[in-house]
Amino acid sequence: MIKGVLIRQRGKMLLIAFTIALGASLATSMINVMLDVGDKVAQELKTYGANIVVKPQDSTLLADIYDVEDGGEAIASAYLNEDEVGRIKTIFWAFNIVDFSPFITSSVSLPSGAEATAVGTWFNHHLDLPTGESLDAGVVSLRSWWDILEGAWIDEQNPEDAHTVMVGTLLAQQEGLHAGDTLKLTGKAAVEEVTVAGIFDAGGDEDMEIYAPLDMVQRLSDTEGKIASIEVSALTTPDNDLARRAAQNPRALSSKDYETWYCTAYVSAICYQITEVITGSVASAVRQVADSEGAILDKTQLLMILITALSLIGSALGISNLVTASVMERSQEIGLLKAIGAHDRAITGVFMAEILLTALVGGVAGYFMGFGFAQLIGHSVFSSAIEMKPLVIPVVAVLITLVTVAGSMPAIRMVLRLDPAEVLHGSKA
Repeated sequence: MIKGVLIRQRGKMLLIAFTIALGASLATSMINVMLDVGDKVAQELKTYGANIVVKPQDSTLLADIYDVEDGGEAIASAYLNEDEVGRIKTIFWAFNIVDFSPFITSSVSLPSGAEATAVGTWFNHHLDLPTGESLDAGVVSLRSWWDILEGAWIDEQNPEDAHTVMVGTLLAQQEGLHAGDTLKLTGKAAVEEVTVAGIFDAGGDEDMEIYAPLDMVQRLSDTEGKIASIEVSALTTPDNDLARRAAQNPRALSSKDYETWYCTAYVSAICYQITEVITGSVASAVRQVADSEGAILDKTQLLMILITALSLIGSALGISNLVTASVMERSQEIGLLKAIGAHDRAITGVFMAEILLTALVGGVAGYFMGFGFAQLIGHSVFSSAIEMKPLVIPVVAVLITLVTVAGSMPAIRMVLRLDPAEVLHGSKA
C-alpha cells in the first residue's frame, strides 16, 4: 500500500519532500552558522582594536585615587617591564590572544618649537616565544582601520626603518610634514633625527600624535626596557552571571565555579591570567568593546534561531496543506479500509510511514543543500568556510521529525473523524 501511494501520488510526495528539504536546508545552514559564527564575528570585531588593557598596578591605584587619565603626571613613574610582554602568549587561553602591543608616551619638541606627544610601540615586532611559537605583533594589525594617506607603515624588520616615524594627519598639516621629510625630535633625555615613513588618519586624538618604534621613545624619555601599558586583542566568550561574579572577586567563587570560569574564555578570566604572568600588572577589559562584542554575538545568534524557527514553521504549514490534500483525495480508499475492519491505529501508521519516508528523502537532500548554503554565507560574509558540526545532524533530524509529525496532525485528525458510510455512499439526508 505504501509503495503504491508513493508511486500514484509521486507529485504530491515530491512536493512534500521539497518542502521538508527547504526547511532542513535552512535549519542546517543556520545552525551551522550559529555554532561557528561566534568565533568568526569575534575575529571580525578584533580588526577594530583591543578589548583588554594592561597597566602597572601602581598606575591603576593612583588613577583611581586621584581620578586622572592615562599619562597624568601623578602616574608617570609607574611602568611594566618590556621583556615580559611575550608572556601574554603563555597563558591558558594563549590561542585566543589575537594581537597585542606595548605602549609608552613622551612629550617631544619639534623643530618649529611646538610640543607633541610621541607614542612608542611595536609595529610588526617579531617574537620567538619560549613555547617555540613565532609571531609578529603590533599596531599594524591592532590598528588595521587606520588610513595611511601617504607613505607606508614602519617595517620593524627592515633596519632602514629604525629611525622612522608615523605622523598623524592633523599634526602633519599643522607642521607641513609629508612622507619622506626629516625632522628632529627633542626629548628630555635624547635627540633623534627621524624620517617620516607615513601619514595616517586615525579619526581620533592620535591624529595629533607621532607614532615611533618603542626603543626610540624609550631613549627620548630615558625609560629603556620600560612600558606604560599593553593593549591586547583577544577572542572572548560573552559574559554571564558566573563571569560577572568572578570579575568582582574570583576568590569568592567555589572551587568548581572557579575552575569553570578559569577554563572559559571570559574576558575577566583572560585578564586574570594576564596579571598572573605580567609582574605588577592589572589587566582590565575595555568595557565598551567587550560588551558590544557580547551584544552583537547574542543578537546574531538570536537572529539565526528566529530564522530557523520561522523556516520550520513554514515547512510545517506547507506539509499540513499537502498531506491534508492527499487525505481528501484518498478519502474513499480510507473509508473502504475502515469498512473492511482496519483500525484507526493501522491506517494512521500507514500514513505516517508514507510521510516519514518522504521526510527522510527530503531531510537528507536538505542537509546537503544546507551545507552549500552555509558555505555560501561563510564565504560571502566572513570570507572563510563554515565548519560543519557533526552535532547538527541529529539536531536537524529531530527537528525535521517533529515538524513533519506536527504538520501531519491536522490530516491525521481528519482520517480519524472520517465516516466510511458518508464517504462510500454520500452524505446522509
